[in-house]
Amino acid sequence: MMAEPFTSPFIMHGARDAIAGGLVHVEQQVQSIEQAVADNPGLAFDLAKTLVESVCRAVLSERSIAYTADDDLPKLFKTATTYLPLLPPTASGAVETRESIKKTLSGLSTAIQGICELRNQCGFASHGSDKARPVMESVQALMAAEAADTIVGFLHRIHRQDRTPSASPRAQYDDNTEFNDSVDEAHGMIRIYDVEFRPSEVLFQMEPESYRVYLAEFEREPQETEDIVPEADAAEETP
Repeated sequence: MMAEPFTSPFIMHGARDAIAGGLVHVEQQVQSIEQAVADNPGLAFDLAKTLVESVCRAVLSERSIAYTADDDLPKLFKTATTYLPLLPPTASGAVETRESIKKTLSGLSTAIQGICELRNQCGFASHGSDKARPVMESVQALMAAEAADTIVGFLHRIHRQDRTPSASPRAQYDDNTEFNDSVDEAHGMIRIYDVEFRPSEVLFQMEPESYRVYLAEFEREPQETEDIVPEADAAEETP
């Protein structure tokens, strides 16, 4: 028994938000997915995979993060989420919140892998096969399209939010000289041939999310110890 056709058009709200935010080059892909969900479900799997790949590559390119043409979708997704600031600066030290975000990302990553497998097994334009492929209907295509829409919307919103010009990244680094000095003192200068790099700056540039977490921990340390009276002072105060 065939599933009933959709009575209303499918719209990718997250992807269209990304288009409005600057990713105009994926507009044709988004329009094609919206149409394929009802008219050609098998093609929707291929297009969903391609759309997420396109957005991951766009985000990485705008952030000058290296990737190769051979990187598959799960690898592109992992690279993107590694460098995107998943928590706002005010919550960078919230350990439980970070764990919840990781669980959410794990679910999204599983969805990505599922899209890849569905594309290989049922995609209209996927690799050739010597036997008939199972026929997917609009219900299954909608699942893949909605998963892709959620992922695309999330990645681009986080990417766009992080790149608002309210404060330059350099200013954020320069405002934390005490923390930077402590990192440099603890780890020593990094030397590559005749060039030296500050560990704090390497951490800030390469792992901005980790930088925020360690900075938050560093800022809490004085508060945890300021009420402790040194033994020598305590002895002097004893009558």
